[in-house]
Amino acid sequence: MNSIRHKTKAGFAAGIAGVLVAGVLAVVPASAQDAGRKGYEGVPRTWLWNPNFNEMVDTAKWKKEGPYTIGFSNASISNAWRVAFQHGILWSAGQNSDQIERFLVTDANDDPAKQISDIQDLISQGVDLLLIAPATEEALDSVVGRAMRQGIPVVMVDRKVSSPENYITFVTASDTVVGRMEAQWMAEYLNGEGDIVMLPGIAGASPAEIRIKANKEVFSKYPGINVLEMQYTDWNPATGKATMAALIQKYGDKIDGVLADSALQGYGAIEAYLDAGYGKGEIPPMTGGDVARMYQLAHEYDVPMMGIDYPTSMGITGVETALDVLNGVPVPSRVEVNMQIVTSPDAETASVKADRYLLDHVSMDDPGDLSPSNGLPEGYNPATFDPEYPK
Repeated sequence: MNSIRHKTKAGFAAGIAGVLVAGVLAVVPASAQDAGRKGYEGVPRTWLWNPNFNEMVDTAKWKKEGPYTIGFSNASISNAWRVAFQHGILWSAGQNSDQIERFLVTDANDDPAKQISDIQDLISQGVDLLLIAPATEEALDSVVGRAMRQGIPVVMVDRKVSSPENYITFVTASDTVVGRMEAQWMAEYLNGEGDIVMLPGIAGASPAEIRIKANKEVFSKYPGINVLEMQYTDWNPATGKATMAALIQKYGDKIDGVLADSALQGYGAIEAYLDAGYGKGEIPPMTGGDVARMYQLAHEYDVPMMGIDYPTSMGITGVETALDVLNGVPVPSRVEVNMQIVTSPDAETASVKADRYLLDHVSMDDPGDLSPSNGLPEGYNPATFDPEYPK
């Protein structure tokens, strides 16, 4: 075994030495002076390696005196990722209470029609800015565009609507990178040959659809990788488990790999294999990321795994970016947060190297629903965290 496997990979040393400093997940600085702030750890590799220019948006016309009323329209808090995401947003609003007078929050329960109504209600309450995580791209596009035309700046976070002119900036992590990394790892781990199943998230949600497109881009280079079936899972562990159980019954040992775009359905898939009688070391390679339980199960049952967290800390960045817009500070048209690649200790491939191994990223004592890449104070527990914010 190569000696490097015995070392914690807290940074981006593998293949990216000197480009970024990692460790704890970092966010894109909102402005140049942030480069000297305490805890600053660099910008994402997707920002630095972007072959195109990173467009900056002049926000001078949105500048106004505070304190502000900000409306946050959330698609839902229907899973562990979304809970941590909202916790980050509320905590960040509390940290900026000197600038925020009221922070209004709505939950659409994954219903686009309800979210349209939520946004209209926030507009009627005279918000200075809308921070929106849309349920789906197409359904929310029109109402978001109307807000902008009424003079209310819109910052998208986590997900976006389909028309870029309908918002100022999009705070995210690169779903293209997530999709490419997952597919590249799977193709290389299987040596370019194998039958796999794909378990994406919510149909019509921009992260799921972008990741699928990136998956297919990679697999087009590997004709030996055959996708037996693709089933949406709504980023729901129970749905992921039920879907995987049906696929195991249908295909059995013919499944050489499971491409889940998140640990939310990914750990459900591992549980389905365990319920089907598969033991330690018998479960095929999987992708995932985002919550601790999948990393813990992969370690416990020797599942070859590659995860790349879609950081819930983007919620914190979303609030900071919204305040930059209201303060007239230029912002990128796309604000990204850093991601870390996590693998089983012996599961790296030629192209996909770990920033951390499983138990360097989480511990077996962490809550299973913990989002490791949360950016919140040390000791964060989603079950007990109750952030204060301006209401």
